[in-house]
Amino acid sequence: MIEAFVELNPIVQALIGTLFTWGMTALGASLVFFVKGTNQKFLDSMLAFAGGVMIAASYWSLLAPAIEMAEGGPVPSWVPAVVGFLLGGFLLLLVDKMLPVINTDRYLHDIKDNKAKNRTALLVFSMTLHNIPEGLAVGVAFGALASGETGATLAGAVALAIGIGIQNFPEGTAVSMPLHRDGMGKMKSFLFGQFSGMVEPISAVIGAAAVIFIEPILPYALSFAAGAMIFVVAKEIIPGSHEKGNVNIASISLMIGFAVMMTLDVALG
Repeated sequence: MIEAFVELNPIVQALIGTLFTWGMTALGASLVFFVKGTNQKFLDSMLAFAGGVMIAASYWSLLAPAIEMAEGGPVPSWVPAVVGFLLGGFLLLLVDKMLPVINTDRYLHDIKDNKAKNRTALLVFSMTLHNIPEGLAVGVAFGALASGETGATLAGAVALAIGIGIQNFPEGTAVSMPLHRDGMGKMKSFLFGQFSGMVEPISAVIGAAAVIFIEPILPYALSFAAGAMIFVVAKEIIPGSHEKGNVNIASISLMIGFAVMMTLDVALG
């Protein structure tokens, strides 16, 4: 089986690798089916946990790799991180301003509160956006094998896909649980949660096929996604987890979410 995988075209390898990462996102999102009842403290803590996961992922999965990739480039390594980060935040600010005029009821009609509906839309959008550069990174890693890039190895590309896949498990949970908290049914919460990882196979194929063109912009794309996620955490996730008065448990849950994601990122990085 391993020999058969080695013989595959790098684009197919990238697709298979990110089908695994998508599957791990779906597995994490499926935890919503095991939640019994609607205990508000638990649901608020899960929203805050999502915020902690997003903050940690923003640095260790996105900003730190972006800075590392930019080293030795035409501009100082911090420039792509700063530019991409701020642009990501500004995009989410624009999206937030546009949400009232976008018909989200078609998809989010079971969430009655408009504030919760906006939070849901921003959460799904930012997590999906975050998975695009991760998919591109896996695609570039496999595509580099075909381009003959020095230092590129199949083992390294596979390790990257496995690492991102394991990291995606809590990210899937971080999407589906808050959606259920805001009133969405379990099945629909799961579908939205796994959807955030669906973009990875698509972007991986693009990254593998266009490795020469994608690699230079990857630091900007990673940082862009980080800025979008931090904006959502600051504007919606943390205030939302506090609005029912469960401030202490939400704060602790955010720290636990951060610690879990940090541990996965550092251990698998």
